[in-house]
Amino acid sequence: MGEPQRTALITGITGQDGSFLAELLLSKGYIVHGIVRRASTFNTERLDAIYADPHERGTRLYLHYGDMADGASIRKIVAHAKPTEIYNLAAQSHVRVSFDQAEYSADVVGTGTLRLLEAVREYAESGQPVRFYQAGSSEMFGASPPPQDEDTPFYPRSPYAVGKVAAHWFAKNYREAYGLFIVNGILFNHESPRRGETFVTRKITRALTRIKLGLQDKLYLGNLDSSRDWGFAGDFVEAMWMMLQQPAPDDYVVATGEAHSVREFLDIAAKHCGLDWTKHVETDPRYLRPTEVDALCGDSSKARTRLGWTPKVSFEKLVAMMVDHDLELAKQERTLTEAGHKILMRGLSHG
Repeated sequence: MGEPQRTALITGITGQDGSFLAELLLSKGYIVHGIVRRASTFNTERLDAIYADPHERGTRLYLHYGDMADGASIRKIVAHAKPTEIYNLAAQSHVRVSFDQAEYSADVVGTGTLRLLEAVREYAESGQPVRFYQAGSSEMFGASPPPQDEDTPFYPRSPYAVGKVAAHWFAKNYREAYGLFIVNGILFNHESPRRGETFVTRKITRALTRIKLGLQDKLYLGNLDSSRDWGFAGDFVEAMWMMLQQPAPDDYVVATGEAHSVREFLDIAAKHCGLDWTKHVETDPRYLRPTEVDALCGDSSKARTRLGWTPKVSFEKLVAMMVDHDLELAKQERTLTEAGHKILMRGLSHG
């Protein structure tokens, strides 16, 4: 007999990381359940490539409506899905927005994790073995100077980061208090063409490619000198899975070990586009944070030694990948704009 069927539950499955993780787990033969927030429009575009009608035979991806602010819905989904692994990726993850929606961010990121941990504790007490991954963030280190590793003290500088620190300690506490298999993955910035368009990296590649094709003229940004450790999201979700395959639970920093400024990201992206970004980029104080995080650079020696994890995609390759993807989007947008213009002109000439 082969291995028993493994089942994963992913909160935040519609996000960048959730979609990459779902793909990875499906490729390993898992049944995958995901929690989706109810909205009046579909928000599952990132899952289009792997989604199949649940009525079809052989379907292994199932989506459920739920919310990290609603403990009852979480408990129901956990009991229904009967997961062997849970990955908590759900969050209001935009750092700048967390200053504007501080209470909501703290509730979803911090207390939301506690609600899920309570559901997991009840589920485990019923005799179900389960392993739990908590998505931490390099933003938890905040003002602590780089390089940051598992022993670096947290110094969060945003409501989002404070919520993540709370979630981290809730996870540790439940691991120690109830003997649960819970790991904290402290992931540094990880990007991809699936990154949301309000995040600085994607905002840059989306804007520069539109500028290149004459669809816009200006790009407004905040602090160009802040420095981050940027990797590829596809590499980072692999580390999440590896953490849950270990004999014992522990906490791990996942990072490339290289820091680059927003200005450097702009340089490489603009060069790949054949643009001089200095003619198009302006600073807008609205995008500055009330408390800034100047430099994040991770030391992932523990993850590399214990898990055997290494990042495969370089910074330059990551930027090029994002620019190429967004250039295709901009070309499609221009074609549609031109087609719409022609149809409008044709209509006017017959009016």
